[in-house]
Amino acid sequence: GLTLGTVERRFLQKEVRTSARIVPDETRLYRVTTKVEGWVDQLYVNVTGQAVAKGQPLLAIYSPELVATEEELLAAIKMARNLSNSPFPNVSASGEELVQAARRRLKLMDLSDAEIRRIERTGEVRKNLTLSAPASGFVLEKNVLAGQKIMPGDSLMVIADLSQVWGLADLYEPDLPYIEVGMPAVITLPYRPGQTFAGTIVFLDPALNPQTRTLRARLDIPNPGLVLKPEMFATARLFYNLGEKLAVPEGAVMRTGEHAFAFVAGAGEQLIPKEITVGARSDGYFQVLSGLNEGDRVVTSANFLVDSESSLKAALQALTRE
Repeated sequence: GLTLGTVERRFLQKEVRTSARIVPDETRLYRVTTKVEGWVDQLYVNVTGQAVAKGQPLLAIYSPELVATEEELLAAIKMARNLSNSPFPNVSASGEELVQAARRRLKLMDLSDAEIRRIERTGEVRKNLTLSAPASGFVLEKNVLAGQKIMPGDSLMVIADLSQVWGLADLYEPDLPYIEVGMPAVITLPYRPGQTFAGTIVFLDPALNPQTRTLRARLDIPNPGLVLKPEMFATARLFYNLGEKLAVPEGAVMRTGEHAFAFVAGAGEQLIPKEITVGARSDGYFQVLSGLNEGDRVVTSANFLVDSESSLKAALQALTRE
């Protein structure tokens, strides 16, 4: 027996499925460095992968340069007090200028205003500079040991906030007309069936990879529960709204080589084979580009609809004999 379907206008959505590699969001990576030369006096976080909270102490640096600048501040404050009663305005002003210059140098060394005020209030020099975590996250890199000498600009640690990650997806050229920034995506993991993550395309590379002939898309993916880990592989499903298009049931389309055919119900029990051109596939339907009209009744299943050119010819001959 034959089953018939109808060619009709439907809202179609193109789905593109590809693999995605999970990586940290580069805008949520924080490199811990210092602006002073010194030695690591204490290392509070000593394990790669350790979770840290924003403001948590990471390490303490002993810096003779820092100590000398703090002492300069205290000496400048003492001098400014002694010069404050000078009858010459330029002399009294020069003392305050020395204080401001010492404060600026300490700020350039990443001392906070509160720490500078503490030094001025107590008159005590603090020999160590404590570096704290700039954000909550995990230590992805640790390039420092206790007692190690460090120089300004050295990368001491890298901290990653993994509450949102990136997915790097490679797209093939035939899919590119359907891909645009802002498209939604559904991310799944093969070993966590039923769980999905919502993502959005935020960037498309300007050029294809010449080796793979693919274009890389970058997806922003919120990561509740920190389930997604850097270097995981996931499946990304991207959805592009095609709008209302003429569509034919998927079961009505028979492919043979580079051609596609459908059998249209004619008068009585007559079936007319038609060569058609189809586009995107969406939820059990193909977009009709040519060969069919709205309202056409087409065969959607029959034991003679098989995917080979020779079987198609046999089916056509059988229909002709009938």
